Amino acid sequence: MDSRNARRMMQKMGMQMDEIKNVSRVIIQTPQKEIVIEGPMVTSINVQGQKMYQVTGGKLVERAPQTATVTGSEEKKPLTIPEEDVLLVAQQGNVSLEKARATLIKCEGDLAKAILMIQTGG
Repeated sequence: MDSRNARRMMQKMGMQMDEIKNVSRVIIQTPQKEIVIEGPMVTSINVQGQKMYQVTGGKLVERAPQTATVTGSEEKKPLTIPEEDVLLVAQQGNVSLEKARATLIKCEGDLAKAILMIQTGG
């Protein structure tokens, strides 16, 4: 079967396949490791509204995860809890400053979530 017939058959089945040009690197991150593929060929496959990516070739490197995770253009920074937030949670939850600080850290600085967690005993 030639590529023209293959494309027609894919269209009839609701499949669309496009190559993504100029991909320099693909990184797959897990908590235990990162898989870095340098110079791969990447194809986007759309099947009935479901999008998939096929990564082929390239140089494969496995490494330990990087300490800073990048989401978009932002780097995740260490959490700093303002003392005013600790005081507010301690007052609202009627708990010690240490417990308020620990709860805020557990809730990633979310005041409402920390107060609710203390009040519900969670």
